[in-house]
Amino acid sequence: MLTRLEQLVDEIGALHSKLVLLSGTPQAGKTALLLALAKNRGVSPLNIGSTLGSRLAVIPQRQRHLQANPILREFADQHTKGDLLLIDNIELLFDHSLQLDPLGLLKQLAHTRRVVAVWPGELCNGRLTYAEMGHPERQDYGLEGLVPFEIQQ
Repeated sequence: MLTRLEQLVDEIGALHSKLVLLSGTPQAGKTALLLALAKNRGVSPLNIGSTLGSRLAVIPQRQRHLQANPILREFADQHTKGDLLLIDNIELLFDHSLQLDPLGLLKQLAHTRRVVAVWPGELCNGRLTYAEMGHPERQDYGLEGLVPFEIQQ
């Protein structure tokens, strides 16, 4: 599976949006696969939850939504090696108080570099979802502008 992912990462460089989302059921090995890719490519993955969360924690609550996007871009620039950025633990991006479009942000980052990110939700019937129906953080997206990489257990 790692060989297939590495081949895909090499091939997406020619696309307009260079975003690969690793999807699969919980415990399918998405993070393990991302870490194996990171080791092979000599890249340190960006952990959004801990990195962005730590930085936002010192910013007053009412100003966090204004700072989240620029801080994320700064961290993305710092963690990009060559033109490759690996991202994990993006759940914080779905926090309503930050007023972000998580998938839109990932797509923006993928315009200038190849991005491989772990998707914390599901891929089903050609749709990416995050959270259950009725949950305040529920998101539902189509697959335009990205390449899904589904991990089967």
